[in-house]
Amino acid sequence: QVQLVESGGGLVQAGGSLRLSCAASGLTLTFARYIMGWFRQAPGKEREFVARISWSGDSTWYADSVKGRFTISRDNAENTVYLQMNNLKPEDTAVYYCAAPHGGYYASSNSADFRSWGQGTQVTVSS
Repeated sequence: QVQLVESGGGLVQAGGSLRLSCAASGLTLTFARYIMGWFRQAPGKEREFVARISWSGDSTWYADSVKGRFTISRDNAENTVYLQMNNLKPEDTAVYYCAAPHGGYYASSNSADFRSWGQGTQVTVSS
């Protein structure tokens, strides 16, 4: 199982930006064989898809609510995936989780496709 550690969360005013990082370790395959995703969960809500990125990084997918504001990227040499969040809104407030499926497995935007999860990092956006 992959160990994932998120960082970069914090408190920011609406319209501000944050960059989240997720460092992976305990890999059984090269990091490039893991589709990576970001999810978030607000209090009282189900965990929801935010973004995911393909093995090579040439394809990305975003939730409609963040499209045009968030950018997912990866650095396979550093075993790290990022989420650049711009023009943050109060409704973006949530715990953000990095996630990975089993190595070499395809993952859709469904959380059930992912098997390894980070501990989460809190993002709070004030009005």
